[in-house]
Order: sequence, then C-alpha cells, then structure tokens
Amino acid sequence: MKDKDRYWDCLDHAIEASHVGRTDEALAWFAEALKVHPGGAEAHNGRGEIQWDEGKIEEALNEFELALQADPKFIAAHLNRAELLIEDLAEHEQAVALCDQLLGGSPELPKPDRGTEAEIYYLKSKALFYLDDLQGALFLVRRALKSGGEYAMYRSFEGQILFESGRFDEARQRLERAVALEPEAAHAVYYLALVLERLGEAEEAARAFEKADALAPDHYPLPTVIDGEGFERAAAAALQNLPRSIREYVENVPLLIEDFPSQDLIRDENISPQILGLFTGIPSTEAGVTDQPLDLTRIVLFKKNLEKVCRDRSELVEQIQITVKHEIGHYLGLDERDLERLGLS
Repeated sequence: MKDKDRYWDCLDHAIEASHVGRTDEALAWFAEALKVHPGGAEAHNGRGEIQWDEGKIEEALNEFELALQADPKFIAAHLNRAELLIEDLAEHEQAVALCDQLLGGSPELPKPDRGTEAEIYYLKSKALFYLDDLQGALFLVRRALKSGGEYAMYRSFEGQILFESGRFDEARQRLERAVALEPEAAHAVYYLALVLERLGEAEEAARAFEKADALAPDHYPLPTVIDGEGFERAAAAALQNLPRSIREYVENVPLLIEDFPSQDLIRDENISPQILGLFTGIPSTEAGVTDQPLDLTRIVLFKKNLEKVCRDRSELVEQIQITVKHEIGHYLGLDERDLERLGLS
C-alpha cells in the first residue's frame, strides 16, 4: 500500500511539472514512479507523451506499447498510439485496424464511453482522410460529432474534409461554427481563410490568414505573394533550367498559370484544392496508342497555392522549379515513386 501511494504521488508531481513545461523534472518523476511500480501504465504513457512532444517518435511508441502491456485496457495509451501511427508514422491502415478493434470491443480491450467513442471515430476519420477516402472520413467525423457533441476540433475537421471535396459553401458553414466555438483554434481559422479565398471573399480571407499566422506562425505562415509577371518569369526560368534534351522534348507542351484548380476539376479528378501543379493529357510514353486529342496535353501551375507553401520569394522560385520538374516527370511517364526517388515529389 505504501508503494502504491508513492507511485501515485510521483505521478502527481510528474503531471504538475509537465503542465508547466518542466519536462526534465516530469521525466525524473515518471522514472521515480517506475522504480516503485515498473509496470505502471500511467507512468509509461506519460513518459511517452513527453517524448512524443520532443519528436522522439520511436521512443514514444515504445512507451505507449509498454503501457498497454502493463494494462491492455488503458484507453489513453490506445488513443495515443493510434494518433502517433496516423500523424507521425503514416501507418494509416494499421491505425484504421486499431480503431476498429477499439470500437468493436472485446474482453481484452476497454469498452469506450461516448466521449472515447467519439475520439476513436475522429482518429479513424483522420486515417481515412490520409488514405484519400474523403467520403468515409466525412461519415466518421460526423459520427464523432454525434457521439461527442459539438466539439470545435471535430467541426473544424469536418470543414477541412468538405473543403478538400470542393464543397466550399458547406465548408464555410462548418468552419465558421468551429471558429465560433473556439476562436483561437488556428487550424479552423486557416481553413476558413482558404474557403473564403475560394469563395471570392478576399478581404475576409486576408484577415483570417493574418489571424492564423498570429496564432500559429510555424504552421500557418502568410502567403508569399508576387505579381503575375514575376511568377511568369519564374515559371519560364524553371523551363530554361531543364537539361537541354528534356527542354527540347517538352517545348510543345503548354505551361499555363492559374490561381486555383476549378471546382469541377477537384470533383471530377479527385484532386486537392491545394494542389501545386497538374499535368493533364497524354504522357509521352503513351502517345500514339490513344485517341485522346493532343491539344489537351498541358502543365498547369496554381499560383495562389504555390504562394501559400513558401515563406519567402526565393523559396517560392525554388518550389516553382520543383513543381515544373514534377509535372514534366508525369508527362515523361514517371509515377510518384519514380518522382520521389529523383527528389521531385
């Protein structure tokens, strides 16, 4: 009994230190707790959360797994493990399977209450989103809202999915609701800015971009805007910087510049509204074996999307060159794996 009291006392000290940012002290208390009770699931989970915040992904995953070995029904470790698989290890199919196990219930796993059930639906929704199953993701985040109630994070993610689906008016409604629920939620504010921009509300969008940048400048920097002429020069320079053999090979392929992909293109071709560039038409490797008109072959750069992923003009010029090379790679018949291997993804 004395050891048990000591264990929980150490945990209290660790959590208190962690909440005020004294992570070294928190880790020391978690270590002390584990000396008293080596199989302490709470201590392993808490240590994993700190390591995760510090970017020590494999160490964090190991701690969550140790927590679950100690107590297979410790739901916090299950949820942490699932989210880490999604956000940091891109093990989306594994995360979906884990969420299904948690939702299905078994004697070895905890039976989720409604709040936990909502969080599992949300995590599975995120995993499906990364697997490009937007309909499945939308269905599940709405299940999360039904189970967990009107929660800003869930409503914001619903708005993000609708935006990625090209359903901008619906996305605006959900994101405005999310911002009303939590005005300081940078994710919701940023996606509201994207939606407002696509709906032609330029001034409102600019204010939302500025607010998102103020809330989370590392995640949502302001767009790097250059005039149309400067962008065209950068695109032309990207073509000129290609090796001569490739430049001559693609000289008859038009390079177009548009602000965004159209709503029809997003829906019909299942592409993201935030795509940087696009090759349409016939890859050169298939020319002559298809009846598709040659005048549909083109490369398009999306100016406003490119401006948003760069922090300054030099980075933007570099990204334009990368995007041009990437789309020319598609014209030459390379797939995404080939492009990644060549550093063009």
